[in-house]
Amino acid sequence: MARDYRKEYDTYHAKPGQKKRRAGRNAARRSMMKAGRVRKGDGKEVDHRNGNARDNRPGNLSVMSRVGNRRKG
Repeated sequence: MARDYRKEYDTYHAKPGQKKRRAGRNAARRSMMKAGRVRKGDGKEVDHRNGNARDNRPGNLSVMSRVGNRRKG
C-alpha cells in the first residue's frame, strides 16, 4: 500500500505541538550556524543533550555527525 503523505501531514506534522518542536529544532540549527559551529551541507546535526527540542540553552546544544545523532536515539 502506498504511503499517504497528505494524511500523515494532517494527522501529525500539522499539530501545534509538533510545529513547536520543529521550530525549536530549526532555531537551534540557526543559532549554531550563527556561532559558526555548523554550515549548510556539512553533514553535521545539532544535538539536544536532554532530548528536548525546545530547550535551546547553549549548554544543552552540541554538534555531532548525522550518523552519531541518529544512532543515539
